[in-house]
Amino acid sequence: MPRAKKETKKEETKVVESSELKQPVISIALVGHVDHGKTTITQRFSGKWTDTHSEEIKRGITIRLGYANTTFYYCDKCKKYGASEKCECGGKAKKTRSVSFVDAPGHETLMATMLSGSAIVDAALLLVAADEKCPQPQTKEHLMALEMCGIKNIIIVQNKIDLVSEEEAVDNYKQIKDFVKGTIAENAPIIPISAKNNVNIDYLIQTIEETFKTPVRDLNKEPIMFIARSFDINKPGVEYNKILGGVLGGALKQGVVKAGDKIEIRPGRKQEREGKVFWTPIVTEIVSIRSGETNLENAQPGASIALLTKLDPALVKSDSLTGNIVGFSEKMPEVYYEMQLVPHLLQRVVGTEKELNVDPIKKAENLMLNVNSATTVGIVTELSKNAFTVKLKIPVCASKTDKVTISRLVGHRFRLIGYCTIK
Repeated sequence: MPRAKKETKKEETKVVESSELKQPVISIALVGHVDHGKTTITQRFSGKWTDTHSEEIKRGITIRLGYANTTFYYCDKCKKYGASEKCECGGKAKKTRSVSFVDAPGHETLMATMLSGSAIVDAALLLVAADEKCPQPQTKEHLMALEMCGIKNIIIVQNKIDLVSEEEAVDNYKQIKDFVKGTIAENAPIIPISAKNNVNIDYLIQTIEETFKTPVRDLNKEPIMFIARSFDINKPGVEYNKILGGVLGGALKQGVVKAGDKIEIRPGRKQEREGKVFWTPIVTEIVSIRSGETNLENAQPGASIALLTKLDPALVKSDSLTGNIVGFSEKMPEVYYEMQLVPHLLQRVVGTEKELNVDPIKKAENLMLNVNSATTVGIVTELSKNAFTVKLKIPVCASKTDKVTISRLVGHRFRLIGYCTIK
């Protein structure tokens, strides 16, 4: 497919000072069907391969959310964008903006992880492989999930154009246009690339810079951070006096946090007493903050961040605190052990090869619920005219304004069937 030519005027290119670029100012998800190139393009942008978990390397797919930061540059000499200050023309490019990427899994069994990732981003790149028919099941499911989560800033990336002829690429382009007609991505730019061979990556970066505007943040609100990862960074056999506290990874929805802040984690830690199970909030202190390889004095919305805390490392192992919310004590959303929800169901089940109608919610059925970065399962205990009540297996911390996406067991998989508002 011939590359579209687009002139970029120098005065339209916003160049910010390097002091402003310590932390990325926008977070972008890479979503789409499995093996359509999300991790490869993340590496092309950032130089980082985000599949680092042993099972991800073994199977060749993304299982957990991957994070990578990069800085984009613009060369006045050759009028091109790139991900390095060294330009191929020999000139030195100027920094434009730092960006944080969230690489979400595309495999159908990992839809809950993808939904968790969509809760902490501002925009999305929807990858479509040019050598496969469009849409694939998870392409359809991921686009629907973006719409439900309110992510309207989308660029469609037509990857792997090196594997098809020009005629096949044009035919695939037409399939993409038919697929997105009537959706939030109907007018989204479609950029043909080869991530593997570095074709049109500069044009994709240009489109990102021109299409995804830096959101205006309200830094005066009380901080709310969604935890998407939690882990222990200590190596086996470390001396007791050198043990570091647990790390919380995720992104701020609002507000600012800084090193030294005392924070609360909700719902917190699962406990059992006298045959009853309940969750207790955890209080700790932020020791330091990182975004990628950069140490930060404070953090604000726009980037994936990692908080080094004073938590016992045993509390954070194996993403055990994923889905929790970080904030200041007495200033956090409510914890729900059961929720009364108003459903907004789709007409068709998303993600299945055969089109299946979505039946009404049934009493006593199990549903998978995603709210912010939390995933839980609940059983429907009560039905009313316009709402239903669900008892949660794991409680969630949420605001009444948060959307709750719901999935139903169809065959052997949970499939997306709609979203709910909290009553």
